[in-house]
Amino acid sequence: MSSSTPLDSAAAAAAAYKAVQGKPFPKDIFSAPHLRWAVIGCGAIANQMAQTMGLAGRKLVGVANRTHEKAVAFAERYGVERVFGSFDELYASPDIDAVYITTPHNTHISFLRDALAAGKHVLCEKAITLNSAELAEARSLAAEHGVVLMDATTILHMPLYAKLCSRAASGEFGAMNLAQVNFGSFKEYGDLTNRFYNPRLAGGAMLDIGVYALTVARIFMASHPDEVVSLANRAVTGVDQTSGFVTRNAEGQLGVFSLSLHSKQPKRAVISFDKCYLEINDYPRADRASIVWTEDGHREIVEEGEEAYALAYEMADLEAAAAGDESKAKLIDYAADVMDTMTRLRYDWGIYYPEEADLAAAAGVAVAGA
Repeated sequence: MSSSTPLDSAAAAAAAYKAVQGKPFPKDIFSAPHLRWAVIGCGAIANQMAQTMGLAGRKLVGVANRTHEKAVAFAERYGVERVFGSFDELYASPDIDAVYITTPHNTHISFLRDALAAGKHVLCEKAITLNSAELAEARSLAAEHGVVLMDATTILHMPLYAKLCSRAASGEFGAMNLAQVNFGSFKEYGDLTNRFYNPRLAGGAMLDIGVYALTVARIFMASHPDEVVSLANRAVTGVDQTSGFVTRNAEGQLGVFSLSLHSKQPKRAVISFDKCYLEINDYPRADRASIVWTEDGHREIVEEGEEAYALAYEMADLEAAAAGDESKAKLIDYAADVMDTMTRLRYDWGIYYPEEADLAAAAGVAVAGA
């Protein structure tokens, strides 16, 4: 389901769910053995996950939240079997195989450490960590304990991208040359303690929306970009608000990006190859793209998957990886490349979060918002 009218993410998700109500859930999404899932956090993404499982005829086994009353209300709403009294109780439960972490960015690493060390597979909401050092630590823990760590950035899991990347890899499109990617939201200043602008919640455009822009370009590139040039403007709180940057890899493939938390832009990606270009609107959960062929200018429409099932694709990929699908397990490599670029850009701009105070001191800059 793709809307021609731009919607914010919550409204778009609601419209997508409404469009599939009453339709049979696709039988081919979940192919691996089912895992028993718990969710940490009860915010918007946790609610979407519970709704998605409902569409699939499944239920969450457990939920934990810092505010226990919210977890109880969440469980009652979605028929969740068990409310855990603490996170440690969840980690210790033999009834939980996999955990979805949906809390703010800066809390992810603490949950990742404990869940992975407890032998749980983890699907973690974007941005998976604050920086590349944290992600490297989490990956090491997952390897040590023999579990799957997966980034929940939707682009990595939507069937449309699997189809387009397969065609690109076959050589059908010719060499990839350039990605031009926009993402702009308009977030009111108002309460600057909200997660968008608050450095204590790892706010800023890069971790909130830049992760999508960089991911959609990276999956079509031959290698990780090793050159970056950029400019950024900060919000009054010290986090990045608006930025423009260009990346280039060893193959000479360019990525050109613009981000803003205070100016609406279309979520539009154009990926240019020798023989065609791909145009993808509302790309974070896209199920439809256009291919415009260079030779004669004709436009081919490609449709694959369904926006409403975005979180189901994420869960299915983790279950497949847990069952031994190496192609799914390796999706974390893209996440690591994107995190490397995001971290490099933030540090180039002198933007460090409170959790990075030691790094900020070594760089001779103040932490954001200080």
